[in-house]
Amino acid sequence: MPHRGFYVIVPVEYSRSGGPPPSWFISDLMAFLEQPYYVGLLSAAALSGAAHHQSQEFQVITPAPLRPMRIGRSRIRFFMKHTAATTGAKDVQTETGTMRVSTPEATAFDLVRYAKRIGGVSSAATVLRELSETIDAKALVRAAEKEKESSVVQRTGYLLCHYGARPVTGPLLKWLGKHDSRPVPLRAERGAKRRALDSKWNVVVNEEIEVDE
Repeated sequence: MPHRGFYVIVPVEYSRSGGPPPSWFISDLMAFLEQPYYVGLLSAAALSGAAHHQSQEFQVITPAPLRPMRIGRSRIRFFMKHTAATTGAKDVQTETGTMRVSTPEATAFDLVRYAKRIGGVSSAATVLRELSETIDAKALVRAAEKEKESSVVQRTGYLLCHYGARPVTGPLLKWLGKHDSRPVPLRAERGAKRRALDSKWNVVVNEEIEVDE
C-alpha cells in the first residue's frame, strides 16, 4: 500500500523486493489520486537513453505537492510543477500498460529547473550531454514556449550549447533573441557579482562545470 486506500498486488517474483517497480502501477496510482503527472527528470532521461546517472528513486512531476512513497525497495519522489499538465509528455509502454513520460526536450528544461535537487548543475550538464543525442532542435523551441521562466531556458541553452554532444541550440537561440532576457546566474542560489557573462545566452557563469565522460 504505497498510499492509503491504494493497493498493489505483489507478484511472486517480486516478493523479496516487496513490490513491483513503480512503472507497473504509477498511472493507476495517479488516477486514484486524481492528479495529472508525468515521469520526469533522471527517470525520464534514462528512458530516453541518458542513463549515465541513473537515479535510485522513481521521479514524478505533479502540479500538487505529494509526499515521497515507498513500496518495498522502490521509492517514488514527487516534484511539484504548476504547469505539469501542459508539459510535453508522451505515453510509453510498460509491462502493465502505459505511463506518461516527459519528452527529451521537456526533460532537458526540468533537469536545469531542479538541478539543485538532482545533484547540482554539473550533474544536470552530464545528463544533458547524453540526452542531447535524442533532442530535436525544433521540438526544443516548442518546449521552451511552454516554459514560464526564461531563466530556465537561458541556462538550459547555455549548458546544451557548451556541453551537449551535438549542436541542437541554434533555433532556441533565435527564439530567445525575440524575447527580452536579463542576465541570470548559471547556479541560481549563488551570487553572480564579478563573474564572467556569456553574452550569447545572457548567463553569468558562476559555477565551474565538470561533466563526467
